[in-house]
Amino acid sequence: MKLKSFMRKPFRYTFWNASLYIIGINMLVYLLTYINPDFSKILSMNPLFVIKGGMYWQIFTYQFVHGGLSHLVFNMLGVFIFGLAVEQRTGSKEFLLLYLLSGTLCGAFSFLLYILTGTWYVFLMGASGALFALMLAYAVLYPDSVMLIWGIVPVPAPLLVLGYAALEVIYMFTGTNQGVAHSTHLIGFAVAWVYCMVRFGINPIKVWSRR
Repeated sequence: MKLKSFMRKPFRYTFWNASLYIIGINMLVYLLTYINPDFSKILSMNPLFVIKGGMYWQIFTYQFVHGGLSHLVFNMLGVFIFGLAVEQRTGSKEFLLLYLLSGTLCGAFSFLLYILTGTWYVFLMGASGALFALMLAYAVLYPDSVMLIWGIVPVPAPLLVLGYAALEVIYMFTGTNQGVAHSTHLIGFAVAWVYCMVRFGINPIKVWSRR
């Protein structure tokens, strides 16, 4: 009971646009890697660099590195849309814990997956794992929200998340859309799912089934 109470003890609510700081940090790192591409190899996550080079920080820093401008813009747009809404509901401290913990666990589990599958020559980069965690948290905290796909098609937020999850599973097992870390995206969903149950005491299925 004490552990459960500790895990669910809320932070004192404060709001200071932490999501915008996250976006700023990602933009700064992108600028650094654009000026000097060597920074990308140092900060993105490569299993061999982690094991043989002792670059353990990559399991954390990979989430701030992006492979191109479109990659950066897409992810940061997602952080702005979903992250800001989650931060407004939970507070900046809770948002940061969810975002950074999700991103780091996505890196850690992806690292283990790469080792188990013998995938040594990949460089994992991008905030997508943390972003997918934010998307699920958004759908749990705002279950009645409706998103517009391409600005036209209205889709309930929970259905959008489940649809994305289904697509990621299909892409991963069919080899479609290669070069994208679909397993990392699914890990982001899984981490956020457990986070909502442990930290918030909310079962996503129960919330969504009422809708």
